[in-house]
Amino acid sequence: MTHTFYRDTWADIDLDAIRHNVKQLKNLYPSPKNVYAVVKANAYGHGDIEVAQAALEAGADKLAVALLDEAIRLRSHFPHIPILILGRIRPEQAPIAAAHNVMITLYQAEWVEQAKAYLDEPLDVHLKIDTGMNRQGIKSADEAYAVLTAMQSSNLRLKGVYSHLATADEDEHVVLTRQMTRFKTYLQEFDGYISEDVEVHLGNSAGSMRFPNEMFDSVRFGIGMYGLYPSDLVAAETGIPLKPAFSLQSRLIHIKKISPGETVSYGATYTAEQEEWIGTVPLGYGDGWIRQLQGFHVLLEGKEYPIVGRVCMDQFMVKLDRYMPVDTPVTIIGEQEDAFVSVDDVAHHLDTINYEIPCMLNERIPRVYHHKKD
Repeated sequence: MTHTFYRDTWADIDLDAIRHNVKQLKNLYPSPKNVYAVVKANAYGHGDIEVAQAALEAGADKLAVALLDEAIRLRSHFPHIPILILGRIRPEQAPIAAAHNVMITLYQAEWVEQAKAYLDEPLDVHLKIDTGMNRQGIKSADEAYAVLTAMQSSNLRLKGVYSHLATADEDEHVVLTRQMTRFKTYLQEFDGYISEDVEVHLGNSAGSMRFPNEMFDSVRFGIGMYGLYPSDLVAAETGIPLKPAFSLQSRLIHIKKISPGETVSYGATYTAEQEEWIGTVPLGYGDGWIRQLQGFHVLLEGKEYPIVGRVCMDQFMVKLDRYMPVDTPVTIIGEQEDAFVSVDDVAHHLDTINYEIPCMLNERIPRVYHHKKD
């Protein structure tokens, strides 16, 4: 899909990388196991419609999102693909979900009782079990029975049961083992309530890649689909070759020589010690390239150059070692000649996780979708 834009900064999204990564997981989970392509938060900042299409072409079976709004947007493009909402919707929104034929997540008996007043047609649901994440989900068998009992006199149809792993990407097995054990215990206790066609799923990207034999009927492929490993441990332990799909490009829009003692940007936090070439790049915290990235580096002509001075709302400045003309390409994330800046490099500088980086680079940055041939 081609979009017209006029900025000198844009994100390249490699849809072939998305397809490659989905195929890697499908190799672990041949039919009849299902793969959910998780495309919440605008596909982790990559673009929900485009990524969903590429993932489905590569063999993903279903889609997962966090919000009803996200599900409705996808439904307009994919009328027959199963879509699961992982977050909570309000009881009065149940008819909207049913009208769009999307599956919802359920874990409150009072929600069921309230939804009955609104729901006149069948709505498929997945029961969420909290095995230790302590975010959302039922915490006890009594809660589960209350939900399942309430559903018996409603238009809600149980289609799935799932939980979420908190430490599957870490070299830690106490919490992980406890969660897996609890999940299996719940499934045994629900034996009389759950039919054989109810889908059971537990694995996120980390769990799916590390423990393929423990993942039941389906897996939810999120961060790994975008070519980013949940952790260094997952990368090293699994050896599954993923390809990053996201790169961020720009161009120099101005260059100037400053004298010793001159300062750069707000607050005068950087002072030149000698004559220096300073280049301006049109990207800033208004785009999600936040001020904490002062001191990080970008690539010009295959070499790293530091960001100096505070990042502004719409621009940041880099210290160069020589004159470079306006329009010189700047790679902010990605490969340039023999050099590479990864999403993980940015995340390490910010002391955060790679998930956050493409998500925080907002819609003001155009996304360009293309195919790279191997």
